Amino acid sequence: MKSISQQINEKPWKGWILFFATMFIVFLLGLFASAIVERRSEATYAYTPEVDYPEWEPRSAVWGMNFPREYQSYLQTSDTGFKSKYGGNVSRDMLQEDPRMVILWAGYAFSKDYNQGRGHYYAMADIWKTLRTGAPHDTTHSSQPNTCWTCKSPDVPRLMQELGSPEAFYKGKWDTKGSEVINGIGCADCHDAKTMNLHITRPALIEAFQRQGKDITKATHQEMRSLVCAQCHVEYYFNKKKIEGVAYLTFPWDSGFTLEAMEQYYDKIEFADWSHGISKAPMLKAQHPDYELFMTGVHADRGVSCADCHMPYRSEGGVKYTDHWVRSPLNNVANSCQVCHREETDKLIANVYQRQDKIKEIRDILEVQLVHAHYEAKAAWDKGASANQMKSILYLIRQAQWRWDFAAAGHGSSFHAPLESSRIIGNGINKAQEARLELSRLLASLGYIGEVSIPDISTKEKAQKEIGLDIKKATIAKKRFLEETLPVWVEKGIEREKSYPMKKL
Repeated sequence: MKSISQQINEKPWKGWILFFATMFIVFLLGLFASAIVERRSEATYAYTPEVDYPEWEPRSAVWGMNFPREYQSYLQTSDTGFKSKYGGNVSRDMLQEDPRMVILWAGYAFSKDYNQGRGHYYAMADIWKTLRTGAPHDTTHSSQPNTCWTCKSPDVPRLMQELGSPEAFYKGKWDTKGSEVINGIGCADCHDAKTMNLHITRPALIEAFQRQGKDITKATHQEMRSLVCAQCHVEYYFNKKKIEGVAYLTFPWDSGFTLEAMEQYYDKIEFADWSHGISKAPMLKAQHPDYELFMTGVHADRGVSCADCHMPYRSEGGVKYTDHWVRSPLNNVANSCQVCHREETDKLIANVYQRQDKIKEIRDILEVQLVHAHYEAKAAWDKGASANQMKSILYLIRQAQWRWDFAAAGHGSSFHAPLESSRIIGNGINKAQEARLELSRLLASLGYIGEVSIPDISTKEKAQKEIGLDIKKATIAKKRFLEETLPVWVEKGIEREKSYPMKKL
């Protein structure tokens, strides 16, 4: 066999082919190496700090000077155009969609106003506007504590540091710190300003872990991608016995994350959020136990974090970073669901809606049972029932509604934990039916024959009128606050921020 050199000598054109092929391969390798160097340089340049700011800088725009990609994606949370079957971030009046909730929350602020949250970008605007927080000059609505600000702004950890303790921040009514809390949820809520590591800025979560004997500083990075969310997306209550005159934010996790464990905690301390305006039952109001329900679901069991689905990674040029457009995975299926699931988008969304439809169906059954139970309890009181006769019945109503609220208030609970949500609601239906059975026996013994009639509560307005709410007065007071007081708060806050230390690098 002839050697390559002999073949080339006999046929010189083969040499030229080999030469150009080699040059082409070298050229491609050069382009590849150049791209790698360019992308690395681009990544380095992208994270070259431009400004230096203090540890508790609350303005996300300032952080954005050093982290423009993350900040630009965060600004997209201002988009309120996504509406799913049961959620999204459009403005939705939940009481108008389901007037029964007005009756279930009779005597509690949620019966006045309950709108779907529009996302982190609007956290401050939504708490300013809601009738639940009232207005400083409306004495019938001014009892909300400063604790209500806790999850709404990065000004909160700043103030806690400046005041020296959480209790110093919690103390007083919500309007006393209005001009100090003006920035919406942002970078400083989850990140350390120097290292950019995820860290916990709300003491209630740290304290809850400590009472369980856990050290939150030992959490892994993947666990932190959920725990920073768990600072706020949880069940909580205001402990007014810990420090006199202070509504101290507390997570009822001492015995665990389950509904029953938290219920046992509340029963032990004889806690109630309010006394129901119709049945007089000592009620519990579930806030938004997203983290607790998520932890019982299959995604948490597989090691998936909140950020994996709600803030998935995004690539831009040669840079991979976390997308800070916090949103429903249904609005970003390709980068969230389909990273693991290979089904088509329509199929995945249909699967979610199937679960939500089934949970909604049984939740509605529980709602109807609860409305009847409240009015039947009222009929028993009206007929002269004693507190001793009503005690066990009211406790069953409390238990049943706690289960309804726990499943209803958890954002995405029918997807995060459909089995646990079904179990909770099913148990709630049993409790409500048991309460109604006891009520029927009691009413019969008091001489009440026949069914207890339910008033027309087919609209939010009719239901609110039925429980005696003066929504017109509350709305006028809120309008005055938004037009007169709020602009002063914001102006003072912006003026104060001019003194914050910040320098160009």
